Amino acid sequence: MSERDLLMIPGPVNFDPGVLRALSAPTAGHTAPEFVERFGQALEWMKQVFIAPSGMPFVIAGSGTLAMDMAVCNLVEPGDRALALSTGYFSDRMTAILERYGAEVTTLCAAPGDTVPVEQVQTTLERVRPKLFAMTQVDTSTGVAVDVRALTKLARDAAPDALVVVDGVCSVAGMELQQDAWGVDIALTASQKAMGVPPGLALLVASPRALETFKARKKPVANYYGDWTNWLPIMEAYLARKGMYFATPPVNMVYALHESLRQILAEGLEARIARHKKLSDAFKVGVRQIGLAQVPVRAEIAAPTMSAIYFPDGIDSKLIGKIRQRNVVVAGGIHPLIRDKYFRVGHMGVVSPGDISATLAAIEGALLASGYRFDAGAGVAAAETML
Repeated sequence: MSERDLLMIPGPVNFDPGVLRALSAPTAGHTAPEFVERFGQALEWMKQVFIAPSGMPFVIAGSGTLAMDMAVCNLVEPGDRALALSTGYFSDRMTAILERYGAEVTTLCAAPGDTVPVEQVQTTLERVRPKLFAMTQVDTSTGVAVDVRALTKLARDAAPDALVVVDGVCSVAGMELQQDAWGVDIALTASQKAMGVPPGLALLVASPRALETFKARKKPVANYYGDWTNWLPIMEAYLARKGMYFATPPVNMVYALHESLRQILAEGLEARIARHKKLSDAFKVGVRQIGLAQVPVRAEIAAPTMSAIYFPDGIDSKLIGKIRQRNVVVAGGIHPLIRDKYFRVGHMGVVSPGDISATLAAIEGALLASGYRFDAGAGVAAAETML
């Protein structure tokens, strides 16, 4: 990718120069006072971003998939019942992880672009009485968002003992998630999306109830690296401003996380969430104006952090390359049932109104070059009117 290319995929995203400067700072030892202070502060700020004052944050070298793995391996024992909602490829990954650790999993699958009907979720919660109830706030394969607040309340009413696990990889710091107030037991994400940090960190916050369940396990955790037995004392130590060792922390990634969290809180969560929604609404209006359909079947379930867009009739995935020729990078489809029918655009983190307009202009130019006819400039104009 050239320095002129605009990265508009659903992660990694473009990063603020201050975050990149923090990443390139001289590396300190993991017990150096300056690193201990910065790591401890980053953990405290994570609780503010997740709105989880009672939660225990974990920052581990790894990916969002590791965060999913840690959420499951520490809470699930063989034979435990679990309920998972599937709104796409990454929701299905959660089911696979649950099964790997021996859970008896019931998965409710939505059609591509849709969510599972609430009545079906309620009935299944009452019937299964799961130990763990998992959902994906935004499935990056479809751009479908679920109502975490409503689903968590539903679980609390229908199956009060269920631990609620939310995969927020494509949502945290880009849309509303109030972990404590809503009763979410595990919220997890990765560094490279709306959190605004290069790939490399698995981020997770556990509720007191989740930690109590972990401590009451009958069998050891079947994952050595992800075992909270190893990591909980480390996180507690850094929160108390004491260096402690299990595995060497990713020092420079923590520097970058610290700076990004500082920026997120300086912007303010409400303002940041409103900014993401405004940019998303403008982009989606532009897409509709040039006649392109989106994967989410209803506007209210379309994520504010990304968009999934169907190719028009007669146009295929070659369009992605033609957009790239116009110095904007978008992503192909990933949902196995519709993989070759759509493309994906990320608009999260430090994305600006100019980025939205430039991306729409590149899509328009690529469509014209592909023989698709529409009112040229209409998408950009519609978006800029909203912006």
